This record gives sequence, structure tokens and C-alpha cells, in this order.
Amino acid sequence: MGIQASLDYEGKVVLVTGGAKGVGLGITRSFLEAGARVVVCGRNAPETMPAVGDRWAEFIAADLRDIESLQALFAEIRARYGRLDVLVNNAGGAPFALAASASPRFHEGILRLNLIAPLNAAQLANAMMQEQDEGGVIVFIGSISALRASPGTAAYGAAKAGVLALAQSLAVEWAPKVRVVAVSPGLVHTEQSHLHYGDEAGVAAVGATIPAGRLARPEEIGNACVFIASPLAAYASGCNLLLHGGGERPAFLAAGAAQG
Repeated sequence: MGIQASLDYEGKVVLVTGGAKGVGLGITRSFLEAGARVVVCGRNAPETMPAVGDRWAEFIAADLRDIESLQALFAEIRARYGRLDVLVNNAGGAPFALAASASPRFHEGILRLNLIAPLNAAQLANAMMQEQDEGGVIVFIGSISALRASPGTAAYGAAKAGVLALAQSLAVEWAPKVRVVAVSPGLVHTEQSHLHYGDEAGVAAVGATIPAGRLARPEEIGNACVFIASPLAAYASGCNLLLHGGGERPAFLAAGAAQG
């Protein structure tokens, strides 16, 4: 199979949780562009359904934190499409909250959304994929927060570290029919970037701290997902694809320059 054919998702069904905004929107658009039939889910339908040209994503309402709602989501996918080829566990996030003052309930909610819900979704997806001749691929969206200090989002970083551990363990348990991988973005420029970095000048200043000179674009994360879920990456399982533009410049370099 050639490279172009390997990236052709025509006839494939892809579920992107939280796929109507932010990084998830970039992932949805990339799979639509590759020809997939893409399902996005969330508690409320988006005002504008993701689309690429004349291809539109389809929406199914679901609260990923509620197991009965999650089970209904996968039952609806089975009823509508009869198959599921790729699950991208993207939904998640956390507001800024210092660990010393955040409530136990807050911490539990962050872990439920970012770790328990993706695990439950993966379990349900695996049950479908094991029945299929071609199996399937489960992609966990991780985060750079899993690999370095995450002050202000400590529970989120811990949850994402758990996601990376899940990808390794599930890849062993569910092989060879189902591949399980992680894709971990660094800082990404989305419609909500201003909440973290301020105006465009603030975004640019943050981008200047990254060797690539900018934040990632959502479609770059999406393109990586299209690749790693494709036959081109058929031997990738239990791994983490880190997309951080070279990382973050060590603080001691700036400090040393200032002293010099």
C-alpha cells in the first residue's frame, strides 16, 4: 500500500471526543480531509458543525463523565455505522487552580474527566474493535504537562501522566487487533489561548520561549493523529508521539545571559 493510499480514510468511522473546538477541532478537520466519517460528541451540540469542504462531522450528545451516557454513545455509533475504526480520546482540560487551595471535589472532577472518562471510552471502543476483522486504533491525547511540572494544573498533569501509562498497558492487553497510542501536544494556539496567555502579544511572547518560535496549530496535532492511526504507523503501539516544537528553553540560559 502506497503512502497516499495509507492516509485515505474513506469508509472509516472516527470518533473524536470534544472534537468541535480547540485541539479537537483540528483533529476532526484533519480526519475529514483524509476522507473519514467523523463523529464528535459533547454535552451540547456546537453552534457550527466542523466541516472541510462538503464533508461535515456528525454530532452525538454525550456526557463522557457519565458511564450510562458513554455507553449510549457507543451503542448509537454501532447502530448508525456498524463499526468504529479510530477513537481519539481528546476531551479534557482544567482551569487554573493551585493544589493547596483546590477542593478534593475539584481534584476528583479533573481526574474523572481527564483519566477515568478516557479509560471508559477506550474500553467501550475496544469491545467494538475486537469484533472487527481490521481491528482499530485508540489514540489518547496526552500533554506536555504529563512530562514536566504543571503548577496550577497539578491534577491535570497527573491525569495526563496516567493517560500515558494507560496507553502502554492497554497496548499490551489489547494487541494485536487494537493499537493504542498517545499523542502529546505542547502549547497549542486555539480560540481559548487568550485565557492563558492574554492578547496576541502575549501569545507571541509565549511562542518565543519555544525553539520552534511559535505555538502549535490544532491542525498539526490533527495531522499527527491521522498519521499515527494509519497503516503507515502500523508498528506503533504503546508509544507517545510528543509534539512540542523542541520543548521549552531552560530558564537557566536566560538567567545566565542576564547576569552576563
